Parts: sequence; structure tokens; C-alpha cells
Amino acid sequence: MNLARMQWPERIVTGDVVKVRLLVQHPMDTGYLQDLLGKMVPRNVIRLLTCKLGAREVLRVEPSSGIAANPLFEFFVCATETAEMHVEWIDDRGNRGELKQTMTVLPAL
Repeated sequence: MNLARMQWPERIVTGDVVKVRLLVQHPMDTGYLQDLLGKMVPRNVIRLLTCKLGAREVLRVEPSSGIAANPLFEFFVCATETAEMHVEWIDDRGNRGELKQTMTVLPAL
């Protein structure tokens, strides 16, 4: 159910500060809306999202119901070596999602 995409520049050299864009497909239901029959839609937002580059945690977010559906997170990391970017999240219903993607870093000349 939960899908995510991550994006950064194609060419990264050791020491570069890299902008990472993370898009998580999630409804982020606030608990204040009604469906077409007038029934309240239960709250279901991402409770915790973490992102690790290798063994180092580079982002931790505890979003609230104030964030729109399909949230986009942008953050910067200093690229020192090729490593796996591992993103995990959990929502109010206990659904978990994850995304793994390798960031390839070229040696500086």
C-alpha cells in the first residue's frame, strides 16, 4: 500500500552536500473529515519516519495531522562514501513501509 520515491543528483563526489527528496505516498487522514456517507474517516497519519545513510541516522520526523497527503520531505546530507539510504515509517494503524536505495559516491579528484 505504502509507496515511496527518493531522488538525489546522479553525480555525487565525496564531500558533496546533497539535497535528498523523499516522497511518501500516504493519505495522512486527519480524523476530522467525513466520507460520502457522513461517517468520520479515522485518523491515520505517519507517526514516525526515519532515514539512515549507512549506519548514521540523517533524518527523524514525527509528523502531525497538519501535513498534507503524500508528504514530500527535503533534506541535505554530506556524502562521504557509497552507502545505502534506508527509510522506514509507521502510521497510526501500525502499517509499516520502507525504501532502500544505494547512494553512489565517486572519489574526489
